Amino acid sequence: MMTIAIGAIILTLGIPSFMETIRSNRLTTRTNELLTSLNLARSEAIKRSTRITACKSSNGNSCVTTNAIDWSSGWLVFVDQNNNGEYDSASELLLKTQTNQVSNISMVGNGSVANYISYIATGQSRQANGAFQAGTIKVCDDRIGNVGINLVLNNVGRVYTQRDIACP
Repeated sequence: MMTIAIGAIILTLGIPSFMETIRSNRLTTRTNELLTSLNLARSEAIKRSTRITACKSSNGNSCVTTNAIDWSSGWLVFVDQNNNGEYDSASELLLKTQTNQVSNISMVGNGSVANYISYIATGQSRQANGAFQAGTIKVCDDRIGNVGINLVLNNVGRVYTQRDIACP
């Protein structure tokens, strides 16, 4: 009986901590999926000497430009031949489709990275109008506190992460 009681105490203390680890790993995994897709877009732009765009997508077939949908719904990476930041399925090559895996994660972009990120042949990020593109995509789950991750796109097109970001 004493062994069972000690085992129950250990499980009671360990399970909440283990659940936090699982949630943190899910957040990191989802962030890394988007980071990998952006790195793919940048490297393909350099390799193909053409504009490659990653845009948020809720259906895997088209880009979404409304703020009601964030990057957590999914995204597309495609060859943006007409430089408009929109996937034209009839004429543009789709390189990657990512769908939503976890429902309690939000990925909200600010400024010029709210809807899409586009790379030109030099590997720099540029908007469809040619202006430099930089900003942050904040990745949070339903926890409150410094548990979030920022994906930061700088002016030369590199993406890096910042951890322990405050989430609502």
